[in-house]
Amino acid sequence: EVKLGESGGGSVQSGGSLTLSCTASGYVSKPGCMGWFRQAPGKEREGVAALDVDGSATYADSVKGRFTISKDNANRTLYLQMNSLKPEDTAVYYCAAVRAGFCLSSILIYGMDYWGKGTLVTVSL
Repeated sequence: EVKLGESGGGSVQSGGSLTLSCTASGYVSKPGCMGWFRQAPGKEREGVAALDVDGSATYADSVKGRFTISKDNANRTLYLQMNSLKPEDTAVYYCAAVRAGFCLSSILIYGMDYWGKGTLVTVSL
């Protein structure tokens, strides 16, 4: 059974930084496409960033230039480095992964098969 576990959430002031981690377990081989999503209070879940098996990354416009997604294949850990955080970045952040293979072209909208339980990020003024 594939499991995803997020960590690294917390509270930070506007302009600060946080790094989220997601550890994947249960894959027979290396995980394929993985990504980060978030859900703010009262809003729908939205895609933040995705990392394909070839190392290419996709970002939501709202985080481009501020967030960086990366992966440590050896440890099967996905990261999200978040800089210049804004109050509107406040949300529960979820790690997600596909069963196998590459990211779909609309991976920030649909296509993920597995989800973590989330970690809360709160950005204050």
